[in-house]
Amino acid sequence: MAGKGELVPRPAKRTEYEIRFATSHARKGWQDLAATIRSPLADTWDFLTRTPLANVPTNYPLKGALGTVTRDGRAHERWQHKPTKQGDARIWFYVDGRTVYLEQVHTSHPNATK
Repeated sequence: MAGKGELVPRPAKRTEYEIRFATSHARKGWQDLAATIRSPLADTWDFLTRTPLANVPTNYPLKGALGTVTRDGRAHERWQHKPTKQGDARIWFYVDGRTVYLEQVHTSHPNATK
């Protein structure tokens, strides 16, 4: 039963994507980013629920060996999102149907893409 002061979850529109954690590492990274770049992360949430596959300077598919992630025997295109234009934080994700899976959330630029 809901109680006084309980957080009200944001309802999703029918056209929006769900966001889920694919790993516990991603959950930890997300929490760390929320503590340091809260407003840009809220903007990231809006972007990923609305247009996760938009190819723009702050959101694009990774290339080469990093461009594919395999989950449950299925290959998915791996994308990278930059929550801020100047910062080093990176979010790696893939989309399956109408769900965005956060695979890796980095508070600093990942060595694999330097």
